[in-house]
Amino acid sequence: MENDSSKKTILIVEDDEFLRSLTAKRLEKENYHIEVAVDGENAISVIETIHPNLILLDLLLPGKDGFEVLKKIRGTDATKAIPVIIFSNLGQKEDIEKAKALGVDDFLIKANFTLDDVVGKIKKLI
Repeated sequence: MENDSSKKTILIVEDDEFLRSLTAKRLEKENYHIEVAVDGENAISVIETIHPNLILLDLLLPGKDGFEVLKKIRGTDATKAIPVIIFSNLGQKEDIEKAKALGVDDFLIKANFTLDDVVGKIKKLI
């Protein structure tokens, strides 16, 4: 896909194909360029290659989980400033605290937020 340089790039890291597709379609309507990753390893590779403007990150992923991906993003000079929104079903206080300690910009629990809410949060960050 040709990346229009005026479009902001969002990386969606989500292993659920339906949710990933739904989110991508909604964000494309908002004129964002979308990249996707289905697991933690793939996410790290994509992030290092394209340096997206924002990352929408699930925590429950095959292989490396979202926390490991977040640690890697925040631990690398080239990627540490990229805004990250956690979008997960994990909503325990410990998970939220752990994500905040790792430097997440926002934390959304899937069951409590619509895609419109997600778009609103993204627009505030980029």
